[in-house]
Amino acid sequence: MAEVSVEAAVAVAPEKILAGDLARRAFLVSPAFVVIGAIFWGMDGVLSTLFALVLVVANFVVSARLSARAARISLTALMATVLLGYPLRLALIAAATFAVRNAGWFSPVPWGFTLIIAHLGLLAWEATQVSATLAFPALKPKPARPARSGRGPLSFRPGKGL
Repeated sequence: MAEVSVEAAVAVAPEKILAGDLARRAFLVSPAFVVIGAIFWGMDGVLSTLFALVLVVANFVVSARLSARAARISLTALMATVLLGYPLRLALIAAATFAVRNAGWFSPVPWGFTLIIAHLGLLAWEATQVSATLAFPALKPKPARPARSGRGPLSFRPGKGL
């Protein structure tokens, strides 16, 4: 059995792995949001939807980076970062929104729907994939696929029976 050093275990921050997976999932669902924005609000809906998706992914990535850095310092730093980082990230989202609120392309309804649904939906989707064990602190490992020999234990071959 191979031993894993503490430095090797800390080198891969579970927060960063989860944020990367959330960003990948946001990329997978972004066409659906963009199409809905285009159907109901036109080009303004597309741009507002894309802006909201960028804010959602940026929020998750900034949260993961802050948490990963604070976790290396101490538990108190981690708790303070999470507690103070949340309103700070909300303020950054609000500031980014106020910066573009009067732009001709900004439409608040598709932006709001996308921001809320993407945050909650991606978190719920990611929650089904989190392992949260010491062996696998981030994502659940993918099950190993059995080698395929071409025939199962009872395979049917035409003309030859079982």
